[in-house]
Amino acid sequence: MAKKLIVLSFITLVGGCASQSASTNNVVESNSNDDDVVQSVCNGDTQLPAALMGKFEATTDPELLARAIGEPEKGGLCEGQVYVAKAGETSVVYRSWNSRNDYTKFGSWWAPTLPLGSERTYREDFNICYTWSPLDKLVKCELKAGTKVVIGPGQSAICPPINEYPKTYVIPPSAKKQVYIENAQDVTANCVVFNGEFSWKPVTEQ
Repeated sequence: MAKKLIVLSFITLVGGCASQSASTNNVVESNSNDDDVVQSVCNGDTQLPAALMGKFEATTDPELLARAIGEPEKGGLCEGQVYVAKAGETSVVYRSWNSRNDYTKFGSWWAPTLPLGSERTYREDFNICYTWSPLDKLVKCELKAGTKVVIGPGQSAICPPINEYPKTYVIPPSAKKQVYIENAQDVTANCVVFNGEFSWKPVTEQ
């Protein structure tokens, strides 16, 4: 199988997201043939992240789980566990989205913690290609009791070329926890929207 893998390290900071596990901070350039089969090994686990601990109960819903799990190089979750939000608990989730497409505000993919750090790291941690969406807004919402979600680490994603990466590149499976929520607008409340703004930090020259 003809394939060249080049690991690129990210060091730039601008503005983005945090989660419970450490980031690998790398992408893989892909020159794979159409008949290549990419094998994905999941990172992380499907346990509740610390921010949501005690606020959900594990349950089963094979159909919901199947919709959340993605194939290698296509994003989604690499593996997952279905949970249901407990009554009497406040469960907060966060989503970065594109203000040019208002419907993306209540998409299916959410983070369990407030995004902090660099946008590059956020995209890698949550398997979001640059060409899929600009990220200039953030919405913070509370989940309604009884809402079913799927929580697990991210699946790999193959991304189209951009100026910075002139060849197709792959974001590897991530250990960061994602929260898959269907019909998010109907199952969330008390939402607050934030604007993304420039935040620059000095870089030490090597």
